[in-house]
Amino acid sequence: MKTVVVYSGGLDSTVLLYHLRHLGHELRALSVDYGQRHRRELAGAEAVCGLLGIEHRIADLRSLRPLLAGSALTDDLPVPDGHYTEQSMRVTVVPNRNMILLAVAIGWAISRECGAVALAAHAGDHAVYPDCRPAFAEAMAQAAALCDWRPIAVLRPFIKMTKADLVRRGAGLGVPFEMTWSCYRGGDLHCGRCGTCVERREAFARAGVPDPTAYAPDAPPMPAVPG
Repeated sequence: MKTVVVYSGGLDSTVLLYHLRHLGHELRALSVDYGQRHRRELAGAEAVCGLLGIEHRIADLRSLRPLLAGSALTDDLPVPDGHYTEQSMRVTVVPNRNMILLAVAIGWAISRECGAVALAAHAGDHAVYPDCRPAFAEAMAQAAALCDWRPIAVLRPFIKMTKADLVRRGAGLGVPFEMTWSCYRGGDLHCGRCGTCVERREAFARAGVPDPTAYAPDAPPMPAVPG
């Protein structure tokens, strides 16, 4: 199937790219520049797509940044440290981000006569991000089936998987995790402190897979994590 992957360059969406490639999908990857603080992820996306020989486009939506204020990713607000919880990470929610990204991806899929778009939402995202919940994905799938004369499927194969599950799947597929980007603070190295870095480190620990990520020298030691 010809499929457009909503591709940030992060760990989750990179595993999705490799997963669908393994299943035989003919892939195109779409990244979106909405003025996010961690634009560093886009360079990772471009590098991975170059490695795989997959067509990669970056939609320039930076003009939307003032309309998506109130998030630490699009506004002058601090990115919180510590564990990835609903209360601490609520400030990182970008208003309606996944609906915007999916709408652009669906439009490109229609124009290129693709049969599906895919996103990497997983079970660990549900509590923090409303637009990662199964109900949201199901509603978008219904809309995608109606927005054109030819229905577009919305694939979300990881919706019941944890991030540790994704790390295990990616390790089995040979995903170059060191090329992916998670840190919401941006910069040249993962800070190792913010919620997304903590979640990344915990996922590798729980999966029993060595973490090849380069973290900042002042990153705190990774505490023991139960499996």
